[in-house]
Amino acid sequence: MSSQSILRALPFIAILLVIVVDLVSGPGVGFLPLLTLGPTFASVAGGVRRTALVGLLALVICIPLAVYDGLLGRPQNNLTIAAIIGVTAASMLASRLRNRRERELANVRLVAEAAQRVLLRPVPRRAGDLRVALSYTSAAAEAQIGGDLYEVVTTPEGVRILIGDVQGKGLEAVETAAWVLGAFREAAYDQSELSAVVERVETSLARHLSGEKFVTAILAEVHDGEISLLNCGHPAPLVLLRDGGVHFAEPQEEALPLGLGALGSPRPKPHRVPFGDGDQILFYTDGVVEARDRQGRFYPLAERAHLLRGADPQMALDELRADLLRHVGGPFPDDAAMLLLRRHPG
Repeated sequence: MSSQSILRALPFIAILLVIVVDLVSGPGVGFLPLLTLGPTFASVAGGVRRTALVGLLALVICIPLAVYDGLLGRPQNNLTIAAIIGVTAASMLASRLRNRRERELANVRLVAEAAQRVLLRPVPRRAGDLRVALSYTSAAAEAQIGGDLYEVVTTPEGVRILIGDVQGKGLEAVETAAWVLGAFREAAYDQSELSAVVERVETSLARHLSGEKFVTAILAEVHDGEISLLNCGHPAPLVLLRDGGVHFAEPQEEALPLGLGALGSPRPKPHRVPFGDGDQILFYTDGVVEARDRQGRFYPLAERAHLLRGADPQMALDELRADLLRHVGGPFPDDAAMLLLRRHPG
């Protein structure tokens, strides 16, 4: 039974328990004031009308129980009836305010999701001799929308890739993602060096970010037989070699995320990783490796790499996503993006 179903049943369970306890205890004890628990619990998950109906039910049940307890017409019972009416009215007001707040939050989330869909346009399924697969899992409805971002573009210098994660949540994170994607899409075509692309993105963020906001990211450029990676504080991609080898492409030097260039740290330098025919590389955001199961264990991505060996890259990535969802066993607390590149003979 879901938590929502339990909350909806809770008012009736509370009223039933009061009836049973009052009947078992017998006259003279008087548990009738506890009938106010019904409308109180109803306001947590129900609407105004449902709360009113539960309050009316509690009021109706109060009468025969008062007769059974010998309290009908006495001041004590009159106070109980007044308490039920008062608590029901207050619960109806609370339910109305809660529903209004939930609608406002839902509208804000819809706006953020619409903006995110516009920003994260579909990536090409083929780019040169690459086959591309994408998976994006949104956070739970209760969580704020994240700032995960990705892009694949074919430029005069070759195929260039970006994957990143904006610090923070909500519309502000989506706005920052827009600046990063806009700067990357423009610089990826204009700049001949991958490091120059990073500098353009950094310059754009410096004009728009405030405080200590930042974006972790990896920029990549595909070459013959290898791939250049420029890591800005992002989780290292997972490389799956054709011969069965699996390893994380850790950067040769640590680098700060984008947006923190003002701290004076030297910018990262691209490092090259072998990437031949039949090899794969999986880019992902931290929502993947930080996903926990019910025992608090992180998702073992490297151990699940065999799931990506399927014939079709998209189907293989979908299988990995399904395994990730089984590992979590419930709603995702954070967005999780995965971008898989598989190299095929030209």
